[in-house]
Amino acid sequence: MPNENMREPIKVIIADDHVLYRAGVKTALSAKKDVKVIAEADNGMHLLNMLKMIQPDVILLDIQMPIMDGITALPEIKKLYPEVRVIMLTMMDDHSMITKLMEIGANSYLTKTSDSEIIYEAIKTCFEQEYYFNSLTNKALLTNLKQRNDAMPQRMVQQEAQLNEKEILILKLMCEEKSTKEIADIVDLSPRTVEAIRDKLKVKTGAKSTAGLIMYAVKHNILDESH
Repeated sequence: MPNENMREPIKVIIADDHVLYRAGVKTALSAKKDVKVIAEADNGMHLLNMLKMIQPDVILLDIQMPIMDGITALPEIKKLYPEVRVIMLTMMDDHSMITKLMEIGANSYLTKTSDSEIIYEAIKTCFEQEYYFNSLTNKALLTNLKQRNDAMPQRMVQQEAQLNEKEILILKLMCEEKSTKEIADIVDLSPRTVEAIRDKLKVKTGAKSTAGLIMYAVKHNILDESH
């Protein structure tokens, strides 16, 4: 197993038209050994051209930019580079916008007032676990789910999957943002078995991603049930 310190730093590109904001984030992240800002772009078009040459692990993508904004760039990035994690940056916390962006592939959503520790945390979490949820994303996803459920005729509501106790426990722990290894330690199984159960949960619930599983758990009040 390679030593943690030997690992390559997480490669980040910042796409934002505010030079000062980019400089601030870059300076803050330069103190971190495991993250490295490898390039900066000032709009979506510039970013897409850049991606032909260099491959980051994570992109910090501003929503409002001239020429090509983040909303237009996001589906393009996901289509061409599905492995790259994208964290959206914005001045607004518009619920319908957050849900729309999460549905077309955003891995997280931060306001530009977030401090550098939060940005660092989001980069690391998205890189390791695909998604970084915060009160903003959770609230938006919940509001959206509630609206959808209210609009759906009862017979269309997805049948609740039959989950056993271990599956429910693992689903709860995933919602608490625990890593596969942490879950494995808590439930006393190997990380590989936890992965297998997670895949089985996706099949049972019809969820396509980890975000989908968390949405399923919220929708069916699994988080409210006592352990």
